[in-house]
Amino acid sequence: MVLKWTNRGANAVPATKPAPMTVAEHTAPAVMDVKYDGTPMKTAPEVFKGYGKHIFTGSLADYYLKKNGGSLAMMQDSTWVKDRTKADIIAAAVLEWAVDHGAITFCHWFQPMGSTGVRHGQTGQVYDQMLKFDTKTYELKYDFDGGDLVKGETDGSSYPNGGLRATHTAGGYLVIDTTSPIFLRGDTIFVPSIFVSYYGMALDEKTPLLRANDALSNQGKRLLSKLGLDCSGLKANIGLEQEIFLIPRDQYYRRPDLQFTGRTVMGKTAPRDQEMCDHYMAPLSTASPALNCMKEIQKECWQMGIPLKTRHREVAPNQYEFAPLYGMNTGQIDQNLIVMQIIEEIAAKHGLAALLQEKPFDGINGSGKHNNWSISTLDDVQLLVPKPINEACKNPNAFPVIMAAVIAAVDTHGDLMRMAIADPGNDFRLGACEAPPAIITTYLGDDMTNYLEGFMNGDLKEYTPNKRTIDVGISGIEPFTVPAEDRNRTSPFPYGGARFEFRAVGSAQNVSMVNTVLNLMCADKFGEFADKIEAGADPIEVAKAALKDHWKCIFNGNGYDLSCQQELTDKGCWRIDSGVEAMAQLTTDKNVALFEKLGVMSAVELKARQDVMHEHYSGTVIMEAGVMIDMINQHVIPSLHAAGGEDEALPAAVETLKKALHEMEECEDPYEQAKLARVLRLETMVELRKVCDAAEAVVPSHLWTLATYKELLFLDSHTHGPGA
Repeated sequence: MVLKWTNRGANAVPATKPAPMTVAEHTAPAVMDVKYDGTPMKTAPEVFKGYGKHIFTGSLADYYLKKNGGSLAMMQDSTWVKDRTKADIIAAAVLEWAVDHGAITFCHWFQPMGSTGVRHGQTGQVYDQMLKFDTKTYELKYDFDGGDLVKGETDGSSYPNGGLRATHTAGGYLVIDTTSPIFLRGDTIFVPSIFVSYYGMALDEKTPLLRANDALSNQGKRLLSKLGLDCSGLKANIGLEQEIFLIPRDQYYRRPDLQFTGRTVMGKTAPRDQEMCDHYMAPLSTASPALNCMKEIQKECWQMGIPLKTRHREVAPNQYEFAPLYGMNTGQIDQNLIVMQIIEEIAAKHGLAALLQEKPFDGINGSGKHNNWSISTLDDVQLLVPKPINEACKNPNAFPVIMAAVIAAVDTHGDLMRMAIADPGNDFRLGACEAPPAIITTYLGDDMTNYLEGFMNGDLKEYTPNKRTIDVGISGIEPFTVPAEDRNRTSPFPYGGARFEFRAVGSAQNVSMVNTVLNLMCADKFGEFADKIEAGADPIEVAKAALKDHWKCIFNGNGYDLSCQQELTDKGCWRIDSGVEAMAQLTTDKNVALFEKLGVMSAVELKARQDVMHEHYSGTVIMEAGVMIDMINQHVIPSLHAAGGEDEALPAAVETLKKALHEMEECEDPYEQAKLARVLRLETMVELRKVCDAAEAVVPSHLWTLATYKELLFLDSHTHGPGA
């Protein structure tokens, strides 16, 4: 169907500023299943029709902007926010698009600190209808202009803020982020925004990321100019692999720990788990609701312009993964938060509960969010691929200089990389079951390692990856090539031929801090290299010296091997086993100087954020210990009694938990409280879990009132099909 519009008559929108329009005068066109240039998508499968209609970007945005006197180019120039006339035009176009798709409400959509694993959707939002009441005519009129679009306000003191706000100094301000597109869901349009205090300090996850993006762009541009390429700036692209568990919702309601904390604080392992390697990439069975659930998740994401391309089963039972196409980091992070919210909500419609926490179940794989990170110029010349960047710079040694800077960044700022993944759920995930250990190194593969080693020693030859040809000796199967790099899943930061994959990132995380750190640490080294070259040093010599100084962080071996872990520790690679101690790295002298030098966060902002991280950790443990007490008192002990048994250790253990919680609550310093919480969580509660699991092992199943791992983890065996 070709798009047509109903004439608005006397209230038609002029080219400069939108006139108020009564609700009754607007008739929306039929839903479009066409390209926005009017070309019917005759060959598109039904599921793809309407792709991107709920995101204001590309040809769709251009269509509405032109109708209102603007253009896509106008919106792509971020200076429109300073021009009220342009802002009004863009607001009019957004309003028209919104109404045509059934939306009459808008909100500034932002990412408060300390939301991981607790706040649904991990975002903040206040809904205002785009309407006003005309007291003279008693008509409803649309009410949404450039001022509404660009800025909003809320109470900053009601969110985690580390002391940056208080009830008597509560102002928090929301400003549109022009790097991430406006999107629509239900009756609401969402305007991605930053959230800052009355004094401009970051109260959110996004503001430091945007500042780090600017630092990377500015310092990278400086370095590239010394290597032969004058460009307008750099950008960081990411692709986020989202792992989840889907479990039966009726059994989820029988687990207070999953409901309140996202993980099981007790539970005997089932007779079967993942020991047969029978779940990974297995068929998505039609015998359970999971397949239809995943299809609906993809469909809703496609309508919002989120290219959620991949779906498959993961290693653990009831574990699954989605993965999108990559894109610029701010938009990808926003979309990932949307995806996580959609997953939780649509799972419930299918009788399922989605678990995003990193380690919901003991003894099987946890979930990660692999952060595939690359850098390019604004016109898409890739910096981490040898040929394009060397050709763009007309310099055969541009690539090894850039790689030397990245390696130096990993070695120098591995403490910040560890801090960025210090999510509470990663306590139980890192170091086993395909998650890397908490020792920060990078895997390059033999070919790249040998190439950079030769470069370091003066052999300035071109990098030629040894793409191996495999001939399996079967007449009907042609020989095929494999990349130079193998897959090292024990490495926290392996190189994959065009990008680095930060594998240690947790599944529940908002990855803004992760990407803030990656951009910041590379900006630091790009700037350091540029400074030395500007002072007269040869770029090759700068890179060679950096490789010699930081070579120890390159490790291509088995990260699970304890002897290798000790060797890396002895060499001085960053190893911080405690997540609580890793969080404390944010305010070391080295890191405060780094953040302040590059204008990403001040010492005050860093201290506030560190306090929020420690408070978030402690709050998580308080919830876990509290629910463990309830489960012992309300389920474990009664089940034991019903079976004619008794365990005197359980009441005593409950008192131990209560005493530890009281000690935590009496501690006022966030860091010290978090240290107490870690001992409670990883020592006291772990030992108590063993007692509870032993009780479960001997109580008859009909008397055990908590859902078991058997009931939680095997959808194919325990549900009744897609309608269950």
